[in-house]
Amino acid sequence: MVDSIRLAIQICGQVQGVGFRPFVYRLADEMNLCGWVRNDAAGVAIEAQGPATALERFLAALRQPPPLARIDELRTTALPARSGEAGFAIHASRAGPVLAEITPDAAVCTACLAELFDPADRRYRYPFINCTHCGPRYTITRAIPYDRPNTSMAGFPLCPACAREYHDPADRRFHAQPVACPACGPRLSLRDAGGSPLAVADAIAATLEQLRNGAIVALKGLGGFHLACDARNAAAVARLRQRKQREAKPFAVMAANLASLAPWVECNEDEQRLLETPERPIVLLRLRTGVDAELPGIAPGMDQFGVMLPYTPLHYLLFHEAAGRPDGCDWLTQPWPLLLVMTSANPGGEPLVIADEEAFARLAGIAEGFLTHDRAIVARCDDSVLLVRPTGTTFVRRARGYVPRRIALPTAGPSLLACGGWLKNTVCLTRDAQAYLSPHIGDLDNPAACRALEEMVERLLDTLRIVPERVACDRHPDFFSSRFAAAFAAERGLPGVTVQHHHAHIAAIAAEHGLNPPVLGLALDGVGLGDDGGSWGGELLRVDGASYRRLGHLRPLPLPGGDRAAREPWRMAAAALHALGRGEEIPRRFPGPLAEPVRRLLAQEEQAHCPLTSSAGRLFDAATALLGLRRASDYEGQAAMELEALAAAYGPAEPLADGYHLMVNGQLDLLPLLAWLADHAAEPACGAARFHATLALALADWVAQAARREAAPDIALGGGCFLNRLLSIQVRSRLERNGLHVYEAHQAPPNDGGLSLGQAWVAMQVSV
Repeated sequence: MVDSIRLAIQICGQVQGVGFRPFVYRLADEMNLCGWVRNDAAGVAIEAQGPATALERFLAALRQPPPLARIDELRTTALPARSGEAGFAIHASRAGPVLAEITPDAAVCTACLAELFDPADRRYRYPFINCTHCGPRYTITRAIPYDRPNTSMAGFPLCPACAREYHDPADRRFHAQPVACPACGPRLSLRDAGGSPLAVADAIAATLEQLRNGAIVALKGLGGFHLACDARNAAAVARLRQRKQREAKPFAVMAANLASLAPWVECNEDEQRLLETPERPIVLLRLRTGVDAELPGIAPGMDQFGVMLPYTPLHYLLFHEAAGRPDGCDWLTQPWPLLLVMTSANPGGEPLVIADEEAFARLAGIAEGFLTHDRAIVARCDDSVLLVRPTGTTFVRRARGYVPRRIALPTAGPSLLACGGWLKNTVCLTRDAQAYLSPHIGDLDNPAACRALEEMVERLLDTLRIVPERVACDRHPDFFSSRFAAAFAAERGLPGVTVQHHHAHIAAIAAEHGLNPPVLGLALDGVGLGDDGGSWGGELLRVDGASYRRLGHLRPLPLPGGDRAAREPWRMAAAALHALGRGEEIPRRFPGPLAEPVRRLLAQEEQAHCPLTSSAGRLFDAATALLGLRRASDYEGQAAMELEALAAAYGPAEPLADGYHLMVNGQLDLLPLLAWLADHAAEPACGAARFHATLALALADWVAQAARREAAPDIALGGGCFLNRLLSIQVRSRLERNGLHVYEAHQAPPNDGGLSLGQAWVAMQVSV
């Protein structure tokens, strides 16, 4: 071809395991180009040759990739044209230094659903149906490049029919690595409470019968097991709570479709779209009036709970069975009564169960049956949890569907391992200007969770082939993550960087938004070790990249009994009464054997047993107990969430104009607000609403004045308290009315699940 030119094209991003090579092949074939395409360690490599006009159209078309693909970078290099080359080919993958991105798992697509419910299709009711546009990816991948031998499908040789599809560039399953069918792929197995196989004609039908009869069944999913039961069976829900030792924390539920959710929750268009995305997260939605009584035990005391739609063929088949096995897909838009609790199978706060034998042992005494299969789960990955706000989506937990999607950093830096904190732990690896945040690992308060952190680091290092040059962690030396980081750094002779907890919260937001310093950060959470060795948690910081300055904090309150006060909000209410000079009210308001000892303890003001804290989380606890709502908490954040629910039900309220003081030492004093709450305990709903309104006003005033002094208009809102919708919306609105630019976490959770990202961004900028 005399007028031919040849281009080398390198594409980086989410381009493996998403049908990108057959997409390229078909484009090149349509445009009569010659050359080849292959996966490599950096992503996808292409050499294409043809007329200049055809190559221009080819490059333009490449930028409209398949549904699951995402292009981060496309580079072209001119090459000498070749003669004698005929047609376009797909070449075998080439390994090398890994730069490619592992693709997250994706919900089953509409094309596969059409086959799943077509009695004439050979994959009719096959629970492992998938194609290049859907199915497991991250959770079955052992190594990059993403090819079948590097996945847990390696042990399932393709039958002739599947092999034809796999090798046909025109087929939707061309090089779909998990491709399988009933003749050659994984199979279901229903087992009893001890793990022994049950002789049943149909595992799906038998499982549904167990669920309808009130059983708790462990279901093997993509990234681990779920514990499932009938959400409308109060006895089954109560038994699951008792066996899982989860007294009150809300359960997530799964319904067949949006129409089936309508009786239970309010769902706007943005929430509907999020529920139906290929990521299929759990989305926190508002409960309709009266649902608490109709679904007792699902979300006690809450005004919202987590809901999700089916994302695996197995899930769909359970609802299909409940609908009477209708042919076709019309039933998918109709309302159905089946509602299932789907909670992570992690007894006692331990990591998610992923292997069959592990499930039989660790879930003994909880599950009354197991619906499992013989495809191994390579990578543990819990369900993602998000909520929708007017400003976008916010992660409560970032995991399946989003991990390990890279987060772009503002600038490149040394490769780094950041090990996160104690609660809601994640780890983060960086390479150049990319950050890879691990799935949610959990609280590091048991040996299994600590082992899970070690395994996660090993897996990500091995899979991504990143060699860290630095190691970062929280400044608290007693966190397991900090001890692990120190040992990891010492073994490899690497510099270690400790990052203050709230600095990391704000840095995570600065990293994802590419903010230039200085940034003012309002960090509100439960606890983080301060520079003075104290318990911080209501902080106003000026962040300048690797450094920060504490501009102010909430006026401290004592923590009677230390960490015990975080589990017993009445202690924080007692501390507030003491600070107000009303300590004599403590025994009357909180009768019991400990009230008088706590009063005396507070009166002694002994730092060893009553350390001070500036924690916003403990402020919420004090407010909740002063209003008589909760004396003790069953799980972290329970008091604050119930207070928010009560305030939301009450509606808008006027803030107390005299409910706070801005002190000359930079402290925000909210004792006047707490005094008002103590005097209005008979009006808990009004009190909850006015607490939120006054706190928002006070915080915005505090930050706005600091922004003017520091000439810093960019404000980052970080920490777990900003998962509170009422607070975050009101604070943001007031700050923006002051002409400030407000930034919140969107790509990582604002709670401790985002700490590792912030640690990494700080440590990349430190001079070592």
